[in-house]
Amino acid sequence: MKVTVDFEECLKDSPRFRATLEEVEGDVTELELKLDKLVKLCIAMIDTGKAFCTANKQFMNGIRDLAQYSCKDNLVEASLTKFSDTLQEMINYHNILFDQIQRSIKTQLQTFVKEDIRKFKDAKKQFEKVSEEKENALVKNAQVQRNKQHEVEEATNILTATRKCFRHIALDYVLQINVLQSKRRAEILKSMLSFMYAHLAFFHQGYDLFSELEPNMKELGAQLDQLAIDAAKEKRDMEQKHSTIQQKDYSSDDTKLEYNVDAANGIVMEGYLFKRASNAFKTWNRRWFSIQNNQLVYQKKFKDNPTVVVEDLRLCTVKHCEDIERRFCFEVVSPTKSCMLQADSEKLRQAWIKAVQTSIATAYREKGDESEKQEKKSSPSTGSLESGSETKEKLLKGESALQRVQCIPGNAACCDCGLADPRWASINLGITLCIECSGIHRSLGVHFSKVRSLTLDSWEPELLKLMCELGNDVINRIYEAKLEKVGVKKPQSGSQRQEKEAYIRAKYVERKFVEKQAASVPLPEPGTKVLPPSQEEKRHSGPEKSLLAGEQGAASQKVRSSDSGIQPNADDSREHLASTISANSLYEAEGDKQESPVFCDSKQPSPGLRLYRAAFEKNLPHMAEALAHGAEVNWVNMEENKATPLIQAVRGGSLVTCEFLLQNGANVNIRDMKGRGPLHHATVLGHTGQVCLFLKRGANQHATDEDGKDPLSIAVEAANADIVTLLRLARMNEEMRESEGLYGQPGDEIYQDIFRDFSQMASNNPEKLNRFQQSDSQKS
Repeated sequence: MKVTVDFEECLKDSPRFRATLEEVEGDVTELELKLDKLVKLCIAMIDTGKAFCTANKQFMNGIRDLAQYSCKDNLVEASLTKFSDTLQEMINYHNILFDQIQRSIKTQLQTFVKEDIRKFKDAKKQFEKVSEEKENALVKNAQVQRNKQHEVEEATNILTATRKCFRHIALDYVLQINVLQSKRRAEILKSMLSFMYAHLAFFHQGYDLFSELEPNMKELGAQLDQLAIDAAKEKRDMEQKHSTIQQKDYSSDDTKLEYNVDAANGIVMEGYLFKRASNAFKTWNRRWFSIQNNQLVYQKKFKDNPTVVVEDLRLCTVKHCEDIERRFCFEVVSPTKSCMLQADSEKLRQAWIKAVQTSIATAYREKGDESEKQEKKSSPSTGSLESGSETKEKLLKGESALQRVQCIPGNAACCDCGLADPRWASINLGITLCIECSGIHRSLGVHFSKVRSLTLDSWEPELLKLMCELGNDVINRIYEAKLEKVGVKKPQSGSQRQEKEAYIRAKYVERKFVEKQAASVPLPEPGTKVLPPSQEEKRHSGPEKSLLAGEQGAASQKVRSSDSGIQPNADDSREHLASTISANSLYEAEGDKQESPVFCDSKQPSPGLRLYRAAFEKNLPHMAEALAHGAEVNWVNMEENKATPLIQAVRGGSLVTCEFLLQNGANVNIRDMKGRGPLHHATVLGHTGQVCLFLKRGANQHATDEDGKDPLSIAVEAANADIVTLLRLARMNEEMRESEGLYGQPGDEIYQDIFRDFSQMASNNPEKLNRFQQSDSQKS
């Protein structure tokens, strides 16, 4: 059996060790709850069984009384006497069965919980206590000034003693964990095996039924014997290893000093260092630092994402710091900032400085080798080719909205009629349109299509990324999936407006060309390429336009959009009225007349559930497909606290996913069972861009959850300065508008500018929104 917690890792007391302990402790807690529940159920079963035996005995006595009453009839008396004797024997077997159940399940498992798990809990309390004492000793030792020699010696002695005590307690705790994990299987299986054998003895009349299970039971018994032998051997090995480690000399309390630039995991060196915060108080915090991938990073907990201190070691230098009061300090300086660090001893400081210097030299050497290889591979005539994702990223940074959207495969022509160079777009569908088709889309209503000009309207970065995530190819693969099956010809750019309007209404409103089964509509994953159909497929496809899929955008944020553009003129309205009747019958196939326009295969999840899952996975094509198959955008998952797809999008961390749902009619104020809406969840998770988006969309910032907390109080508790600023500004702006009365302005200009800046930052530089969170985490 694999040891759950490693003894060597225990001595480092690294975040990995702490994370492992946390996982093991949670597992043991859950195990205890399961065993307690099983014991209580066993007691209830035994009490019920004894009541059954009592009633059965009374019934048997009634049969005996009837037998005595029938003494004149020998057949009845003999039969009833035999039946009563058989029932008495069965009652005896029942009593034996319940006694065996009590010994095998109740007594044995209760003993395991009260003794073994209790020992684990006691060891855990001792470990937590001495761990806290060690942390206090480390902090006190680090805070002692170099000119106070007496305090230095006292702090050093306390730290040494505390560490030795911590090491012994930690090793004992790890031993207890491993022994418990080794023993738990044997105890559970042994009790259950005894329980099954008791039933085998009880149902002796049904032995044939149990004979099929008996070979497995015998095999399990043999495995249990071997498991007991192996467990005893592992326990002896662990005790021996524990004794060996405990006998080592740790008078020199420095941790591992070696560094390895060729480490297989890419980590040159790692360990604890004190870091001086960049705030006004210059506080020092102990963090786990590592040198990896040509960067200096740190983290507070193992599950936290590493915070990058130096992005490129080639651009920095390292030096000793002797001009401050704290000992063993050194500074890593880059062109933009400097980071003051403190080791636990002089040896560790020298080791870290040497590791940084060696990493800098190695980074220069590796970069030079890569440059030489690149020069050899590339020639002056061809140069190096950029990947599709790099090209798309460049387009998103420097070109106009028209160029950015039209660079997506399929967007260079109108989605519905194929006219080249479209200048309009449907922002909730993510498609480009010509001016005529955009007018038809506008007549459908904003609940079906929201039209915006690619040249006349302003475009936020998040909305551009939404368009790059979808595109004409993706949407047509959904809404025109069975175009050929129903025998409909797609209108061309020169077709009559009436024909285009009937086609667009059948495509988006009635969804007549959406494949009924979602499994048969293959959609490309974001960032993948789809090869165009072969010439043979084109030859059989008829006059309809072939759908060529291309690379899909890889955006991760989203922003508010408005419904602007041209309105249909009077002639267009008349044409619309004239074509209403034909639009409902032109594309109605006979096989689909009695069929609902949206069909969900019983083997597939419901459209609402698919939308719910895709929102968390940040997969806009799958979300668009779910909406096309009839998914309710405000669908509620009753099995997960009544969460909506918008709440799932918040949990997934994607701004563009939230914007897509809002553009398609998601309600920003629907709350789950705990009373938390999307704004609450975004505040708890620290997603500043989403908070900004929901506030602009009218989220109720005064709503409280089941704990009575509104988003502002949650943000204040989390010390998230960005979100606190946004919420307070939103409240100030709301109060300002209320005070201005009916004819007040829509909002303060400064307020609008600040929210616009946050929106731009959430789209283009989301990492900057973490600056206050990082500072606050350093204070902690």
